[in-house]
Amino acid sequence: MTSETMAAVLLTGHGDFDVLSYRTDVPRPAPRDNEVLIQVAAAGINNTDINTRIGWYSKKVDAATEQGGASGFAQVDDADATWSGVAMQFPRIQGADVCGRIVAVGRNVDPARIGERVIVRNMLRSYVDYRPYECWTFGSEIDGGFAQFAVAPARETLAVRCDWTDAELASVPCAYSTAENMLHRAGVGAERVLITGASGGVGSAAVQLAKRRGAEVVAICAPSKADEVRGLGADRTLDRNADLVATLGRNAVDVVIDIVAGPVWPALLDLLRLGGRYACAGAIAGPITELDVRTLYLKDLTLFGCTFQEDAVFENLVRYIEAGEIRPVVAKTYPLDQIAQAQRDFLSKSHTGKLVLIPPQVTE
Repeated sequence: MTSETMAAVLLTGHGDFDVLSYRTDVPRPAPRDNEVLIQVAAAGINNTDINTRIGWYSKKVDAATEQGGASGFAQVDDADATWSGVAMQFPRIQGADVCGRIVAVGRNVDPARIGERVIVRNMLRSYVDYRPYECWTFGSEIDGGFAQFAVAPARETLAVRCDWTDAELASVPCAYSTAENMLHRAGVGAERVLITGASGGVGSAAVQLAKRRGAEVVAICAPSKADEVRGLGADRTLDRNADLVATLGRNAVDVVIDIVAGPVWPALLDLLRLGGRYACAGAIAGPITELDVRTLYLKDLTLFGCTFQEDAVFENLVRYIEAGEIRPVVAKTYPLDQIAQAQRDFLSKSHTGKLVLIPPQVTE
């Protein structure tokens, strides 16, 4: 490895762990106009990393993430197996989460920014001229954080001033912005909110962020993780295998924040009150569900699909961090070259909070 190269994990195609290639001779990127170069200190793992690797976004896949999380899927259409529905360009450096320090800047960027500790907006708007409902995903349409260095738009790279560890800050961009975006879009306030997948990265973020908004939080998780989820602020936890309608009753919640979908999905709409709101940003238990349209219109429900994020979402997260209003849970860290093991552990769902990769640190 020279000053012109770096260590990185290259995604070489859709498939099992073998498509993740750890290399130490990857060309180090250079910032272009309006970009910064970040020395990556930590990079969080998210469902989207695995979903992209296995081609789960392809409409040919109708199974839960875990069914192909290790081996991939036999039937994947490469042409639509990404967030954007456009074929992935390989090799790609994944990693939607980055915490690091700016070490160089491109033209039109103030050199005084060098040295800032930063996180990067994971849903990038600069590359699509800030058009509504359009964005590139960091680590999908552009190389991301599973490397020693990454480039990002200067205006979407935000300095954060806090006493958190690098691993804690790297837990924020994807999971917390996803959670905050659902709460933002659904207009959550001091009301009763049901959160699925509450022990994972997005779910645990949603618990904290909903409590910050004054909500009463009912969280769905495995019984073994209930104490930890209540420690994050949940007022009540329910077993993920419970009969939710029998336990809570119909029309029992104001808002559902969902990243799970799958077989339980019809019950989530039954739980909503008249005029209730449902926000979704994932379907790890399966993307194909059954909808009784009568439930939708007779109850005057509003359904929000949440990917695109308004600028305020990410900016608000920085404000919450600096005000000490939230704090992520880091379950474990791994050296970057152990990414396959980290993803195996992620798929086991035996942890609460975030798993984070640490690339080799460079001293220059």
